[in-house]
Amino acid sequence: MIKERINIENIDGQIFEIKIVEPDNSKPASFTHYLHNHKNGVSQFYKKDALAFVKEILSREYPENQITNKVAEEALQFLIFDLNKSVPFPAPEKPKFKFIDLFAGIGGFRLALQNLEGKCVFTSEWDKYSKQTYKANFGEIPFGDITKEKTKSYIPDNFDILCAGFPCQAFSIAGRRGGFEDTRGTLFFDVAEIIKEKQPKAIFLENVKGLRNHDKGKTLATILNVLREDLNYYVPEPQILNAKEFGVPQNRERIFIVGFRNDLGITDFNYPKPTDKTAVLDDILEENEVSVKYYLSTTYVQTLKNHRARHESKGNGFGYEIIPNDGTANAVVCGGMGRERNLVLDDRLTNFKPITNISGEVNREGIRKMTPREWARLQGFPNNFKIIVSDAQAYKQFGNSVAVPAIQATAQKIIEKLQIK
Repeated sequence: MIKERINIENIDGQIFEIKIVEPDNSKPASFTHYLHNHKNGVSQFYKKDALAFVKEILSREYPENQITNKVAEEALQFLIFDLNKSVPFPAPEKPKFKFIDLFAGIGGFRLALQNLEGKCVFTSEWDKYSKQTYKANFGEIPFGDITKEKTKSYIPDNFDILCAGFPCQAFSIAGRRGGFEDTRGTLFFDVAEIIKEKQPKAIFLENVKGLRNHDKGKTLATILNVLREDLNYYVPEPQILNAKEFGVPQNRERIFIVGFRNDLGITDFNYPKPTDKTAVLDDILEENEVSVKYYLSTTYVQTLKNHRARHESKGNGFGYEIIPNDGTANAVVCGGMGRERNLVLDDRLTNFKPITNISGEVNREGIRKMTPREWARLQGFPNNFKIIVSDAQAYKQFGNSVAVPAIQATAQKIIEKLQIK
């Protein structure tokens, strides 16, 4: 089944369609990575598979011709096009530093570091829907599962910053020192392995706030021990930053871990101070009337009210929440409660006829879910960021992403320490 299509010019100047049959194959990723890096030495890491990919395409398009390696080489040069004119978020023309984007999601790290004139030279993400969004906005197909040695083999040398919003897992460290070997079988091990092999100047890791106390603090202690003792990086005490202090009205606390290679002589680092605490919900709400599909049914509203009442009777504060226009949203997360704890009142609806199957009628109180675009804004994504997936996937993607302004403020501090100008 065909999963991907890319329109490009062939050697005769005609437009034809590349049909990618295997979306997780490394060749399509290598092809787009090559196109993005054809002006720098990084392209050598992707050229072999990029050539093989082009050769396959030309053989399909011109079955009557014998496509030699030389023909594929010449064709690849013709296939290089100006990506900066075809994607919403192109790399800077004259980048000041290079970085890689692991567990990339939909590109929150990439957006932030490109804003600071950085060039992304490698991306990996396993989720197929996130890959679609990433490609639509950056013109690049991420490589797949970073735990695979083949995926790691495409990572180039000599990049400056490693970025990773890796998932948190417990380590089996009972009775041991909590070092590099004790992280095997976890996703952090793969990050550490890449750091050990590639020795970037700086590392920038992001995780949930709960990492600090995960497994009674053993998980974070192991991570810091590996980075400091095994990998020889200067790692100041990690810090929890809140997105609401960096220009978006979302109460989202995340732990940031920054490190610098010891031979650089960096012995101090200050995380960014809050830059903007003034944003409120009204700043990110849709300007026009939104679809009736975002409005809750009367039955659902009553279910939420009953649910909260049951918890309140037990002394719990758990339940749905309507955020006032001058307030701050709760953290956007995956799952239904991420939306139910971020409901809004919007009385602009004029057509109450349901367009989805609901139980009951559309409520007349004006209670609705936020739209995916509003979630994007809560995470600091600009309005021209393309949302090309279903609402369900979009909520998941933005809930899993990072708050771009907080990432960018921290990355700015890293760049200053590296004296990148």
